[in-house]
Amino acid sequence: QVQLVESGGGLVQAGGSLRLSCAASGRIFSTYIMGWFRQAPGKERDFVAAIRWSGDITYYADSVKGRFTISRDNAKNTVYLQMNSLKPEDTAVYYCAVRPTGSNTYDYWGQGTQVTVSS
Repeated sequence: QVQLVESGGGLVQAGGSLRLSCAASGRIFSTYIMGWFRQAPGKERDFVAAIRWSGDITYYADSVKGRFTISRDNAKNTVYLQMNSLKPEDTAVYYCAVRPTGSNTYDYWGQGTQVTVSS
């Protein structure tokens, strides 16, 4: 079992930055994939970025490439999403999730943190 708690959301002006954190409790293996997703009002949940816990592979949605950076701190069991050059269309609830080894789905989810970007 893995528990996830996100933090770091808030209100920011367009062009600004925020850093989201996702603290994980429970055993995290190096082959696990840690992902960030977001859901805007009235829309489906979309993939944002992911990282293998070993840190050697990262993935990004095209919409955030060059602006967002995913990273992890093994010692703190925490995954980060650094978001720069934020746009109003980045406004959403952001969730972190874990895809265990051998699973095709993200099986563990956090409660989400709200990010609002004003124009």
